[in-house]
Amino acid sequence: MGNTASPLAKPRQDRAITTGCADCEIRAIGVCSSLAPGELERMQRIVREAQYEEGQLIFSEGEPADNLFNVLTGAVRLIKLLPDGRRQITGFLFPGDFLGIALNATYAYSAEAITGTKLCRMGRRDIETLLADIPNLEHRLLGEAAHELVAAQDQMLLLGRKTAMERVASFLVSLSERAQRHGFPGNPVSLAMSRTDIADFLGLTTETVSRTFTRLRKAKIIALEGNGLVQLTDRSALDGLIAGGNSDAA
Repeated sequence: MGNTASPLAKPRQDRAITTGCADCEIRAIGVCSSLAPGELERMQRIVREAQYEEGQLIFSEGEPADNLFNVLTGAVRLIKLLPDGRRQITGFLFPGDFLGIALNATYAYSAEAITGTKLCRMGRRDIETLLADIPNLEHRLLGEAAHELVAAQDQMLLLGRKTAMERVASFLVSLSERAQRHGFPGNPVSLAMSRTDIADFLGLTTETVSRTFTRLRKAKIIALEGNGLVQLTDRSALDGLIAGGNSDAA
């Protein structure tokens, strides 16, 4: 496991949005994709643009869940702190992903910017007012909540039953498929996060993750291209590893 989360910091900028919601670069893949022009205008009146630097805490576990966010640029890690102070990363978010849905009055996890990150910030009370008038938005948010549940179930399977090789293979393929669903290239895979982040997500040590990447590279299943890019050179081999075939515990 890695270090605990960094201290809470205010966003570098928090201002009225500089681009209209109708012209937002991630509108087609975000929660606003189903909104009509008039509904977008109402949304635009309640949102602000918040920018965070690398490593800044966006919100903390247990903090009042007063805001929801849409990731515009950058990347975010979701963190649960363990009783001994270590962290478990429970997910990564990228442009188009929604952040901050809370079943209770407080956030169940912390969120931290992996890189310089720009978010669309919405007050929870403002969103609740819109939900009463815009059923499409409510349906989309319910879909986001359901997606979080499925992701949590997948994470439980990943940590409970798979070897290190299978976990890393599953991680790379899931990022590839996720990028494609959002309309981005699925290969090469862009890894904004560090090996330590990946280890904390997969329940492994940083050394095991690095060793597993090296094994995959030497087997010509992946190629490391620099700048965080990983080429999936043998997708069928990765799929075989995910299925539990021919993988050794690392």
